[in-house]
Amino acid sequence: MYYVNKIADDFVLRTATVDDAVLISQYFSDNREYLKPWEPERSEAFYAPFSWRERLVKLHELHRLGMAYYLLIIDKVTGHMLGTISFSNLAKFPLYSCSVGYSLAQQAQGQGIMSRALTMACDYMFDECNVHRINAAYMPHNQRSAAVLKRIGFAEEGFAPQYLLIDGQWRDHCLVALLNPHWHAE
Repeated sequence: MYYVNKIADDFVLRTATVDDAVLISQYFSDNREYLKPWEPERSEAFYAPFSWRERLVKLHELHRLGMAYYLLIIDKVTGHMLGTISFSNLAKFPLYSCSVGYSLAQQAQGQGIMSRALTMACDYMFDECNVHRINAAYMPHNQRSAAVLKRIGFAEEGFAPQYLLIDGQWRDHCLVALLNPHWHAE
């Protein structure tokens, strides 16, 4: 099983476990209004620990199979959750790609945390999972997300009208990708 555990000066980036249900539900509850414009509409159950416990059992199996990764960004001092990074749609031969999504707590904005955590996470996917391409999408008006992706090296690839159902409306997205310069055949 792949288990991510990367340490920075001020945070830890690690794979979520079933024991993180309360921590994750608290993060999403605390940031509910802040994240609302950037995420799909959520049911009340999404914010409950029991719901996260069930979701994490499934994610654990996907981690074990190398099919998806749900990572947490945890403050080293306080132990509070600062954000999430998730890799989904992992495909091997002949595509060797995945998609990435992320969120960051309101109080953690503007500190470079997501740029550093996402770099660590993408490096893991390249080095340990031998992914060739990581795809991402952001809404054109989300300039913070655009800046993070550009800073890391994601390149613009296209535009997708009405791409994702976000906050109850079909939203346009800019499509970007990061390629692994050191990819090798398995």
